[in-house]
Amino acid sequence: MNSLAQLKQRVYRANMDLVKHDLIVLTWGNASAIDREKELVVIKPSGIEYDKLQPEDMVIVNMDGKVKEGSLKPSSDILTHIELYKAFPEIGGVVHTHSCFATAFAQAGKPVLPFGTTHADCFLGPIPCTRFLKDRELADYEKNTGKVIAETFTSLDYRVIPAALVAGHGPFIWGRTPEESVLHAVTLEAVAKMAYLTITLGGEQCIGQKLLDKHYFRKHGKDAYYGQEDNK
Repeated sequence: MNSLAQLKQRVYRANMDLVKHDLIVLTWGNASAIDREKELVVIKPSGIEYDKLQPEDMVIVNMDGKVKEGSLKPSSDILTHIELYKAFPEIGGVVHTHSCFATAFAQAGKPVLPFGTTHADCFLGPIPCTRFLKDRELADYEKNTGKVIAETFTSLDYRVIPAALVAGHGPFIWGRTPEESVLHAVTLEAVAKMAYLTITLGGEQCIGQKLLDKHYFRKHGKDAYYGQEDNK
């Protein structure tokens, strides 16, 4: 099996894992991965029900969004994914969902704040919400969705905050691999739910930066000590 065939298998599994983790309603969502050497992106086809998907249905496109392999149309969000791959050179996978709590924050135009240490499992700071797209940006809607995420990260590190909420739309999440991107998407929805409940209960205080750092770097970086040696 060649590298692109293997990547199609992994992207298929990432998409199915989104369903397994209850992050997908109907066909609202997609996962992709990039082969940086070949400059090709593998993504779920547009509008196909998840229970009908097969690995061979995954679509391969170039960095202009043109189909290079596959008989189906790629996800309508493909140009957003491509913009993220261009803007964030160390990522290898992108996930988009309309999971309930993360999308609620996006619709409200609000970030997900770090109210507790669970947030620091994946995110070293608030998960930002972009500005709303301007009317003149809607002609290139998907491309400009990616650009507004990149704009939001002008002064943020995409490697330690691997997600953004697109105002009025929903979350986009990324990672070094498609598998890690799914993990980050699962974590985002969990901490968004916790943040919503915290706010509902009247909570207002975020944890301090030192505590946030402590929990994040227990799991990430050269001095991480969480888990077993074989898993690092």
